[in-house]
Amino acid sequence: MGDSQRLTPEQQIAFAREQFEAAQDFTVAVEEEFAVLDPETLDLTNRFEELQAAAQGTALEDHLVGELIASEVEVRTGRCADFDEAAARMGERREQLHELAEGIGVSLGATGTHPWSPWQDQRIIDTPHYRRNDEILRYVVWQNNSFGLHVHVAINGPDRAIAVCNGLRNYLPELLALSASSPFLQGINSGLHSTRTQIFTRMFPRCGVPDAYEGWDGFERYVRFLYETRSIDEHTQLWWSVRPHLAFPTVEIRICDAQPDLGEARALSALIYALTVRIARAIDEGEPLPELPPRLIEENLWRAIRYGLSGELIDLVTGDVRPARAHLERLVEWVLPVAEELGCADHLAIPAQNAAERQRARHEDGASLHEIYSEQRAASWARTSGS
Repeated sequence: MGDSQRLTPEQQIAFAREQFEAAQDFTVAVEEEFAVLDPETLDLTNRFEELQAAAQGTALEDHLVGELIASEVEVRTGRCADFDEAAARMGERREQLHELAEGIGVSLGATGTHPWSPWQDQRIIDTPHYRRNDEILRYVVWQNNSFGLHVHVAINGPDRAIAVCNGLRNYLPELLALSASSPFLQGINSGLHSTRTQIFTRMFPRCGVPDAYEGWDGFERYVRFLYETRSIDEHTQLWWSVRPHLAFPTVEIRICDAQPDLGEARALSALIYALTVRIARAIDEGEPLPELPPRLIEENLWRAIRYGLSGELIDLVTGDVRPARAHLERLVEWVLPVAEELGCADHLAIPAQNAAERQRARHEDGASLHEIYSEQRAASWARTSGS
């Protein structure tokens, strides 16, 4: 990715198209973001650089990266041939990161937001990329102390990649409802299930639900417009919740909150993977897919932010309103044949309660934010070898 980021905008766009033309279909990679914590207070602590230094010379060195603030760390599976490999690597990366963190005396958390640590205390890491984001976004980026799970799926063909993105837009609210894990922020119960999504997608430019584009040419015209008007100066400044990546030939799904539980992280990633492939198959076979305007998808996205898996979503084709859980059950049913073919069907699961629901239930029972976050931290730190 480093080489592609040094290209001119013209070269970057041409490079991306060439990459998609040559891509091997349906390889997959998962990225997980974790909070770096003081083990006693569970406050965010600015110690990413120490983790990075400790990773030098270890198996994690090439798979650990910074993500905006010094109290955050991201680990990546790297490109995997299939989901079984990705699921195994997710466990390995968590175990490797756990051992690294333990060795320097820090802890880890994996909910979409930290429940109380103020953004004013978090330091932006000193890299050219994040210094540039700081210059451009200022207060918008300062407040973005959030943690997510991203899935990359390789798609062969630039037009096909755009069509897959167009199709995935429709299901962003379902994926968010399932993944919601961030009801607490700034020391309060926000009343939301995903405060991460609210502070990120509602503040960042070019974020949330993108438009549907008419093939690669339509997408390229928009990206060229952004460069030519100096609205962006690098391709990573497209922060949509689903996007064609311009450094890798992948469709990247970015809507999900971080997951404390490894099993639920795998289940979520498996659903995203199977859904992406199911949409690609529909495109290949001429199966009609709705092309919904962002304003309608945004109605469901708000419902997912506010009520998560406990709420209701709109069938945007029929207008029927059903429980979010019913939407997800229907989605799992739709992707199941492809999931079985891909070998990831055993990972598909909708929990009795997701992370946001569990935390909210504990809060209603009188548990403190510290007690609740400690429980989530323990889940994130659970030993994963052999799981």
